[in-house]
Amino acid sequence: MERKDFLKNGVWGLATVLTGVGIAGDNMSENKLNGDDCDLSPRETRGPFPTKTPAQMVQSNIKSDRDGIALLINLTILDKSNKCKPLPGAHVDVWHCDKDGNYSEYGNHPMQRTDLTSAHFLRGRQTTDANGHASFLSIYPGWYHGRAPHIHIEIFDKAGKSVLVTQVAFPENISKDVYSSPLYAAHGEADTPNNRDNVFADSLSEQMATVTGNVRDGFTLTSTIVVNS
Repeated sequence: MERKDFLKNGVWGLATVLTGVGIAGDNMSENKLNGDDCDLSPRETRGPFPTKTPAQMVQSNIKSDRDGIALLINLTILDKSNKCKPLPGAHVDVWHCDKDGNYSEYGNHPMQRTDLTSAHFLRGRQTTDANGHASFLSIYPGWYHGRAPHIHIEIFDKAGKSVLVTQVAFPENISKDVYSSPLYAAHGEADTPNNRDNVFADSLSEQMATVTGNVRDGFTLTSTIVVNS
């Protein structure tokens, strides 16, 4: 399937359209969904490039004009304070860099000289459904100096109160395949492995997403985030 078709058709549960790819949840997700005991997801910094006006970014297709390999992001939000049940009606914000390691809405910054202050790509907000699900259509993120590839996530309750800011990591073998592909090769491989990343080093197993797919058809990321609402 072409990337444009994948981006047009992908929503929660439709990642099975990928050739040879299923949407198996990560093992941690299955364990959390099958019991009343779950661990809160690690709390992390919003980073240097958070979304400035997230309420204005209500959209599931966050690709905008960015080139890259298609990525379907499937998130499940669970509520530890309610027996680890799915959390409906939560606002989920997602943001990440483009294939060259740049974030929209920022520029002329020590960590990003490229001026993209007027751009608004790879940022979005969705509300979880009755099963605690939220999905985003995006591209596989690039990387920047000192950080392993990652996605930022912030969860808000129905009243708009932030209940968790966290980040999600990518399997290194998949990132290596992506970064050696023609669209990404010019930027090279990430200079920081997951176990040396200052965010993931102490909690990598809790923040590692399940990623399935291939560089031709695109990838599906699944991750479960646990909050106290």
